[in-house]
Amino acid sequence: MELLISHLFLQQYWWIIISILAGLLVFLLFVQGGQSMIFSLSDNSLQKTIVVNTLGRKWEFTFTTLVTFGGAFFAAFPLFYSASFGGAYWVWIAILFSFIIQAVAYEYRSKPGNFLGQKTYDVFLLINGSVGPFLLGVAVATFFTGAQFILNEFNHVRWATGWHGLEALLNGRNLALGLAVLFLARTNGLLYIINSVNDYDLIEKANRKMILNSLSFLVFFLFFLITLLVSSGFAYDPASETVSMEKYKYLHNLLQMPLVLVIFLTGVTGVLYGIIITVFRGSRKGIWFTGAGTILAVISLFLLAGFNNTAFYPSAYDLNSSLSIHKASSSLFTLKTMMFVSFIIPFVAAYIWFAWEAINRKRITAGEMQEEGHLY
Repeated sequence: MELLISHLFLQQYWWIIISILAGLLVFLLFVQGGQSMIFSLSDNSLQKTIVVNTLGRKWEFTFTTLVTFGGAFFAAFPLFYSASFGGAYWVWIAILFSFIIQAVAYEYRSKPGNFLGQKTYDVFLLINGSVGPFLLGVAVATFFTGAQFILNEFNHVRWATGWHGLEALLNGRNLALGLAVLFLARTNGLLYIINSVNDYDLIEKANRKMILNSLSFLVFFLFFLITLLVSSGFAYDPASETVSMEKYKYLHNLLQMPLVLVIFLTGVTGVLYGIIITVFRGSRKGIWFTGAGTILAVISLFLLAGFNNTAFYPSAYDLNSSLSIHKASSSLFTLKTMMFVSFIIPFVAAYIWFAWEAINRKRITAGEMQEEGHLY
């Protein structure tokens, strides 16, 4: 007997999956956040080695999640993939390049005969740690502010400017979310280092940096959030398949989807609680609260962008070229087949959790770094 599942259900199902992947990705950017402070956190080569190896044990999780995130978009919403990845390609090339040099740095930084020297690879890690989170935040911000593309009747995408995505850097709201993601990654990176190392000096430095980085995150995030809720949004009419500007669209989405509102408030509360217990109580467990809060907050933002008849990838150049989950999705057959494949996700998540716990069973010490045979 054929399983009767509607196309709309599958479109929403896959948008939820992508939202979860986005939340995990932003949380795992703590690796990049820590890398962006590789020089300012350490006073000597031993401390730098501790930082690099603490983060290096998790860098593959972030890279794999990024690839999975892009792959899910390609399979579930191919029209978005061709519009964004094929149109705004300079932004995505810069993001991918920063992750490629990260992989090279971890692979060769401590290898014998490293003719470029460790400092070169440390700079690679710094570039990835700064550029990666910032540009990912800018790219996601265009889900709310729009991009400069045109979609013709044959679904061929043409970019309206010669900048191919770099024009997003001229929008203040895009920059605000980019900086918010960067400082959130730095905050989570500090929390992770505090949780994972046994080095008093390093923990003290991380604690001192917490206040400035967490406050910077809050300033940029609040600016983006407030301007988002009071601005007009891109409303999609499924009957006419047209897009129009609706005043306070994202505020309406938040109020009309109470579950999303609860997820968002829970996420923000978790982020703030993790920061507070670290800064004011000296706790070393803040990463778990801030990490969970990060995942929930990002999920809620993606649901705001894609649900409740909203164009999740709007065209600021031509409104009716904007993409909704209905317009951009794959066929019913493809989404249904992918749904069965997605049932392995809980098992993959369980494996990741097991691997995470095994790696973090023992906190890193200076003595271990001096004795360890394999170092990043």
